[in-house]
Amino acid sequence: MLDKLYNHRFEFFFFSQLSILFGSLIVPQTFFDERLSPILFLINLSAGILLISKKKILLRFFIFLLIIASLVFGSDLINPSQKVVFPYIRVISYFLFYVVVTYEMIKQVWRAVEINKNVILGLISGYISLGLIGFFICLSIEITTPGAFHFTQTSFVNQSELIFENLMYFSYITLLTIGYGDVYPVGRLAHKTAILIGLMGQIYLVIITAIVVGKYINQVSTKNK
Repeated sequence: MLDKLYNHRFEFFFFSQLSILFGSLIVPQTFFDERLSPILFLINLSAGILLISKKKILLRFFIFLLIIASLVFGSDLINPSQKVVFPYIRVISYFLFYVVVTYEMIKQVWRAVEINKNVILGLISGYISLGLIGFFICLSIEITTPGAFHFTQTSFVNQSELIFENLMYFSYITLLTIGYGDVYPVGRLAHKTAILIGLMGQIYLVIITAIVVGKYINQVSTKNK
């Protein structure tokens, strides 16, 4: 059973990522941020456990992160006013998760002999994970040094919603090297983070994507001979 699920590991991970990014388009924003988004992150973490299920050390580490994230979410439900320590624990847990899982995805995609649908989804998921890594870095900076990012949009219901949505948006816009300027870094650390996110995106596209495309071209050429 686990082997069958493992064969679809990239699919589970990819679609759980899409739900995190675009779930707020379907449900009310406040409900998504306060209730649904933490659950979707837990689902994505669970999909990450499937992704590295063949490595015992990483499996234990991911299960530990899942337990920590679940306890934090449960504590938030019981005592929503407790906002001193829990945000830091959540950010650190998810940041570690996405760093490790992105590395593992890149390694699995890199070593893939045959380029198929799952490998392509793994390639896309790796890129999406880079945006989430950037988001958690930006979020940690904004939590520790409020005002590190400037938001021109003020139509959100509350401050936490403003920060969450805009920093997620900023991370992906920077990763894609679009940069509309409606969210921009103010502090020195935020500036360096923007450079880092942009570099991660370009390096991924130039190296990892190029390698997969090259393997696919060789694969098609070999089959046509």
